[in-house]
Amino acid sequence: MKIISLQSGSNGNCIFVEADGVRLLFDAGISGRQAQQRLNAHGRDIHQVDALLVSHDHRDHACGMGIYHRKFRIPVYATRGTLRAAQQRMNLGRMQDVHEVAPGCTIRFGHVVVHTVPTPHDGTDGVAFVVQAGRRRVGILTDLGHVFADLRPLLDTLDAVVLESNFDPGMLAAGSYPEFLQRRIRGPHGHLSNQEAGELLRAVGGNRLQWACLAHLSGDNNSPDLALATHRRLLGRRFELFVATRTGPTDVLEV
Repeated sequence: MKIISLQSGSNGNCIFVEADGVRLLFDAGISGRQAQQRLNAHGRDIHQVDALLVSHDHRDHACGMGIYHRKFRIPVYATRGTLRAAQQRMNLGRMQDVHEVAPGCTIRFGHVVVHTVPTPHDGTDGVAFVVQAGRRRVGILTDLGHVFADLRPLLDTLDAVVLESNFDPGMLAAGSYPEFLQRRIRGPHGHLSNQEAGELLRAVGGNRLQWACLAHLSGDNNSPDLALATHRRLLGRRFELFVATRTGPTDVLEV
């Protein structure tokens, strides 16, 4: 299985996953041109993508779904609540090949299975994802709200994970964000901090997890160096760590 984060952060999110001849995009928060060019740079053709799966209705995850659908003829999969809320939030245009899915359901694309995981984030009817191909399982776990009960045991089943590590509490408290926005970010329907994400990974049992890619870093309340330092302090060298950037794609990550 091969994974490329094309961009990650409040300025736009999109992740490509390829396994057993199936090509999937998760979220459409960057322009169609950016997605196409960044995939081309890694030798992939966006016109060959089999499906777009959208996690929730926030603009940085959903704004491009109509463009991807019409320009590249990619079928769209999302929960009913996500689709309705996204259409109310932004002008997505006409979409025909749209599949409504239920939170917690399983979707099959050839030999690849995508499990949807309901989240308490403040999107409407939002989900995270686990992609499974044979025995390989990769989590795409961002915009989680808080460390909910099913999250820790879920990580024990994964070979790799793209996990949000959104903010540093000290930077958030000392920064320019108004108090209501700080409460939203650190509250039960917001995002995981570096510390919370690191403690979650530290609780993973066994030796199955090969790597974690830290994602959805805040541009104002975090930095790649700080996120990595926090995780290394908590985890040591148990497994590899990568960071998904806010401005471009990662290398191809494999499992």
